Amino acid sequence: MADIIAKRQAAAKELLDAAQARREQADAALAEVAQIRATMAQQRVDLLVKAQAEIDQMHVEHLQLATQQAQAVLDAAQVEIARRQAAAEHIWREHAAQLAVAIAQRLAARLDSAAVREAFLDWLLHDLRALPEVTREALTRAGAANVVSAMLLNASERTHHAELIAAALGTPMLLTFSADPALIAGLELHSAHLVVNNSWRADLARILEDLGDVEQA
Repeated sequence: MADIIAKRQAAAKELLDAAQARREQADAALAEVAQIRATMAQQRVDLLVKAQAEIDQMHVEHLQLATQQAQAVLDAAQVEIARRQAAAEHIWREHAAQLAVAIAQRLAARLDSAAVREAFLDWLLHDLRALPEVTREALTRAGAANVVSAMLLNASERTHHAELIAAALGTPMLLTFSADPALIAGLELHSAHLVVNNSWRADLARILEDLGDVEQA
């Protein structure tokens, strides 16, 4: 009898240890997601600052040439500035693409973690609550929306997500669920007139858009 009890206690301990290990793995994955997202945001700021500084310097050089050299030399300088700007934009866009690949590779093994998916759900709920009242009312009047995730959610997750989204919007909606691996990682809400972006793909797109705006300044 004592042997049976000891075996049951050992089996119970193994189950508890395994559960604790899974919790620790999920926590580590969530922490890495948050850290990479913060690093990505800082890199975006650094790229924009560097881009603006280089363009400002180009403008200074342009003005100096305009006052000191003949029109022919100035025209050549303008061509060189355009070439350098195009080269810089290419480098920045290439860097953003490489960053997307690196993020996808680092997180590929962890994106099925429930804790990671819950984190993106929390970020989406925060964005929904932050919507202007008129925008939120227009969204709920539409009555239906599509919830897009990087990986397809199971039935339990879909029910959980629908309940929390309804609470964030203040009213239930008819929600459909689909998967788009191109998000890399994330959870977005798409309706007929509104898209609430919340993914690595959207973050990278904003970086490229901001760099393009700086290039045109």
